[in-house]
Amino acid sequence: MIPPARRLASLSVRAGQARDGVRIVPEEVPIAFSYGGSTHAVMMATPSDLEDFAVGFSLAEGIITKAADILSVDLVEAGDGIDVQMQLADATAEALTARRRRMAGPVGCGLCGIESIEQATRAVPSVEETVLCLTPEQIAEAMRALGDAQQLNRETRAVHGAGFYRPGEKGLLAMREDVGRHNALDKLCGAVLRSGLSGSDGVVVVTSRLSVEMVQKAAALGSPVLIAISAPTALAIRTAETAGMTLIGIARDEDFEVFTRPDRVSMEGSRHVA
Repeated sequence: MIPPARRLASLSVRAGQARDGVRIVPEEVPIAFSYGGSTHAVMMATPSDLEDFAVGFSLAEGIITKAADILSVDLVEAGDGIDVQMQLADATAEALTARRRRMAGPVGCGLCGIESIEQATRAVPSVEETVLCLTPEQIAEAMRALGDAQQLNRETRAVHGAGFYRPGEKGLLAMREDVGRHNALDKLCGAVLRSGLSGSDGVVVVTSRLSVEMVQKAAALGSPVLIAISAPTALAIRTAETAGMTLIGIARDEDFEVFTRPDRVSMEGSRHVA
């Protein structure tokens, strides 16, 4: 199978001096998702954790609601890429077939399986109300734990990470990496689903900005809190608010900003300055 990273030659220039070197760089290949022998979408991604990617992508696309909806996943090398071939349970396969029949023409908006603007900005499910509440220290710990777990990023400095964090003794329960931030989150969602964990019991943490797609994916998983190192878009904030999700951005060291549902962040002992 294609490796997730390669060692390649480079010419390094430092302080005006050039020298030959070697750099570990992440791989990026086309990954096709096929259901019942028919290709649904092709994504450019890092070729690792592809079973998780298949399940998480299928969840985010609304094709499945649980891991058991996919009966089998086979990875087949196809030229320079990999075809992820899935067999769906009968009812799930029939629903996908009906969905394909409703598509009037070629997809042109750049979102997989989406044929209209309305679907691109579709409503997300409301996340379950939980007793989950984070302290500022736990938010910082979640970000640190995600960074510490990113082995591929330490080697390449070129991939995003997504983690599933449970406050308390459990800590970081899962982490996945990819050159694409959406792919990393899809892989994480698949890993959580396949492990039998409940998305409502933990926090999703990512190393990227917060676009609306990231909120949609976290909501599909059922996570009540999404934390990112960078800032959200206005649409991401509106979508998180509608879903009842706590959106935390610009989480760096001990600092962060809460954009929606601040009631899930315990600020006891902190001083609010107007």
